[in-house]
Amino acid sequence: MHLDNPIFHDADKAREHLEAQRWPHGPICPHCGNADQERITAMKGKAHRPGLHNCMECRQQFTVTVGTVFERSKVPLNKWLLATFLMTSSKKGMSAHQIHRTLGVTYKTAWFMAHRIREAMRDDNPPPVGGNGQPVEVDETYFGKKKNPKPSRQRYGRPYLKGGAGPSGKRAVVALVERGGNVRSFHVETANKTSVAAIMFQNIKREATIYTDESKLYTMVGEQYAAHETVRHSAKEYARGAVHTNTIEGFFSIFKRGMKGVYQHCAEKHLHRYLAEFDFRYNNRSGLGVNDEARANAALRAIEGKRLTYRRIGELKAA
Repeated sequence: MHLDNPIFHDADKAREHLEAQRWPHGPICPHCGNADQERITAMKGKAHRPGLHNCMECRQQFTVTVGTVFERSKVPLNKWLLATFLMTSSKKGMSAHQIHRTLGVTYKTAWFMAHRIREAMRDDNPPPVGGNGQPVEVDETYFGKKKNPKPSRQRYGRPYLKGGAGPSGKRAVVALVERGGNVRSFHVETANKTSVAAIMFQNIKREATIYTDESKLYTMVGEQYAAHETVRHSAKEYARGAVHTNTIEGFFSIFKRGMKGVYQHCAEKHLHRYLAEFDFRYNNRSGLGVNDEARANAALRAIEGKRLTYRRIGELKAA
């Protein structure tokens, strides 16, 4: 798919492409779920906008954007598709400023569009990984600074030292990846044994083989799985045969390069949206046979049943 594709320049072509992705077997009413093509009619004529349908079951009208993250947007649909393609095909993401310049929309609009597209990328109910004893790597990383870091008990309530080493006052991200498969990443308030165990139990099957570093976060929870192997990074051991965490470290590298080099700033309350974006691109990577066009279409098929209003984001910003 090239940028000179008509779906990126013609709103009608964009609508037809979106209809083909969302309704491969014909329109489905988002109001009542009616899929009987004999009970759905296309509204034609100058009095009706292109793509308008009427459901004879619930007597409601709808277009392909109703019930999606694109609903009630004044931005032309071809610009939505272009923004989706740019964000899904850019390995480290695309900033709202770049979308603003490329699409010719305001920065505020581009910022809102990017968050809506990230909402489409979010996977609500991913299946557990590690089935059939597949190896799963688990690790945590720390990125950025917390808005109001909790004082350390070891420092008797005093704030952390500025520029101190380690995770002091930074945002914690816990991630797991099945080798040759998908990644899951989570922003947690504190990466401790309780939060790490909860994430692992919910997302990794017990028959999996777990690979981690020597952190004590994984010692007890690792005993609940078929096998648990560790590498000693403190002794400069990074791989011992199949025992390593290089896969998840590679994902963290892409994530941090994108956050520092492209986005540069991310409020902590929005970090989970950016993690969903990087997860989506990794889980639909070329190594799994997914090219740029297929990745963009996968995001378009995921827009259904999700809404994100500017007021809702505004409330988060004010929080």
